[in-house]
Amino acid sequence: MLILDSNTISYYFRGDPQVVPRLQALSPADIGVPAIVEYELRYGLLRLPPEAANPRLAALAVLLRPMQILSFDSECAVHAARIRAELEAAGISIGPHDTLIAATALRYQATLVTRNVREFSRVQSLQWLNWHEAL
Repeated sequence: MLILDSNTISYYFRGDPQVVPRLQALSPADIGVPAIVEYELRYGLLRLPPEAANPRLAALAVLLRPMQILSFDSECAVHAARIRAELEAAGISIGPHDTLIAATALRYQATLVTRNVREFSRVQSLQWLNWHEAL
């Protein structure tokens, strides 16, 4: 399963030529979206004026509807705590939301699709793809 990070979905809506064809080539059943990612996207859109936010929120709902929304559960919490403790001990912490997203990917044994390689590459055993890298 591939799990989408917030930036991947944002690039999709911008019509990014690296992201759109790759996402459209996948079956929605093979795509997961962490609930934390849905939160980040909705929060970002709700900061816009309603006339800009509302159509974007509707488009987001349509995109997410056939995908698997992955809850943050107790097993995710175990992964997140370990990730945070290990990275803090090494002096290379990542953001709190990214910690939760990485934990979700590990919990579901999935590959995270992100452009934020700088942070996510610090998480041991996390598999990730950057669709903006050269093939």
